[in-house]
Amino acid sequence: MKKRERVNFQQLPNLGGGWWERNPHQPHHIFRPKYPYILNPSPLPIFTLLQNILIFLILLFFHLHSLTKRKRCFYFSPISKTPSGPLIFHCACGDFGRILMANGNVTSEQVVLEEDVNSVRLITLNRPRLLNVLSPEVVFLLAKCLEKWELEETVELVLIKGAGRAFSAGGDLKVFFAGKHDDSCLEVVYRMYWLLYHFHTYKKTQVALVHGLVMGGGASLVVPSKFSVVTEKTVFAVPEASIGFHTDCSFSYILSHLPEHLGEYLAVTGARLDGKEMIAAGLATHFVPSEKLAELEKRLISLNSGDENAVRSVIEEFFVAVEPDEKSVLHKQSIINKCFSKNSMEEIIDSFEEEAKTEGNEWIKEVLKGLKRSSPTGLKIALRSVREGRKQTLEECMKKEFRLTMNILRQVISGDVYEGIRALVIDKDNAPKWDPPTLNQVRNENLDKVFQPFQEEMELQVPSEESRWSGKFENSAYQLIKS
Repeated sequence: MKKRERVNFQQLPNLGGGWWERNPHQPHHIFRPKYPYILNPSPLPIFTLLQNILIFLILLFFHLHSLTKRKRCFYFSPISKTPSGPLIFHCACGDFGRILMANGNVTSEQVVLEEDVNSVRLITLNRPRLLNVLSPEVVFLLAKCLEKWELEETVELVLIKGAGRAFSAGGDLKVFFAGKHDDSCLEVVYRMYWLLYHFHTYKKTQVALVHGLVMGGGASLVVPSKFSVVTEKTVFAVPEASIGFHTDCSFSYILSHLPEHLGEYLAVTGARLDGKEMIAAGLATHFVPSEKLAELEKRLISLNSGDENAVRSVIEEFFVAVEPDEKSVLHKQSIINKCFSKNSMEEIIDSFEEEAKTEGNEWIKEVLKGLKRSSPTGLKIALRSVREGRKQTLEECMKKEFRLTMNILRQVISGDVYEGIRALVIDKDNAPKWDPPTLNQVRNENLDKVFQPFQEEMELQVPSEESRWSGKFENSAYQLIKS
């Protein structure tokens, strides 16, 4: 029998495209190794072959049996690798998620887990290795589930949580970076904002169980919930402005309604809040110790009701009254208000620098360091957007944020967002080169360009109360242009 030859992967040439390539004779979602682990394999003995078939049939039986249980999983497979290594979904910004769902194709990764228990529905964001970032597939599935459940009379309560050590770290930045030279991410942006409008106005009772990191788009699935439960391990932030983006996913609306100037401070500094601070700021409703979170989840499921008073009573069985720590930024509200009462970002920084000279204000030095590292364009857009949010409805904020996102991704006035993503998650050198590099070089007339309204048919189509689930991407002008 010929001896099997094993491959030394380090000696193989790098031909591009990663370690996987598509088999041209197979459907587009099936992949095979470009470099097989064993070359010239010998034929399998008949006994081994039969043994493998038997094992396969047993596993298939248990898999089919599990589908009859209450838990259902949605599967999607990675398309390619980026040069930096982690898997992302290059093609998913377009029709990939919808095509897979329509065809019923099943592949490797379970990005969303759905659990049905009588009148309760539980969603688990299931990308723990990537801190449950919101890929296009996740957005598609969340919208699909929420629409279905709102229309089902038997569904009363929706729970949402994240797997692993994070609720969700927000949007998948590498997906945006992959669409740098085209509008390939337009669909996922449209779908996300359309979803969030419905999440804010959802007709069924929602409870977010928030353990660990919750940032940006992930936090937009928490704050609008009727009940949002946080723990001592919860960490909240909206750091988008620092990388040249803006405070999106409905946060220009949410932050503008926080006490005094706190929302502006969080938007431009990306400051982190713990669970106790979220409660004090009004960004969460209840604090529960982390060791009791699983028990609370079981009690809510067994409650089998969406009655808000009943749900509140169950949560309050586990609820602990808390106050922010002595060093919390929430105790610095007077300084924040004084600095953010200024008209411009330049004046705000000057005011902080003046306050930093006072003994006991050492915390301001870190704030200033962060602001001076951030994108000047991103800071100015975020500040203006949150300030405008005070006078805007949720619908107006969502439409504005859609315009801002598309104009920023299209580099209408600056490519800072791609430079910020490159420095943070692609090359990871943490040395972005902003353009323009200083605040005083960001011209107000350029800012006006990214805030400029689109033609009506190109705006985010927010549905009316009478036709609540209208305005989907597939019925929008963008889909007509695409097709």
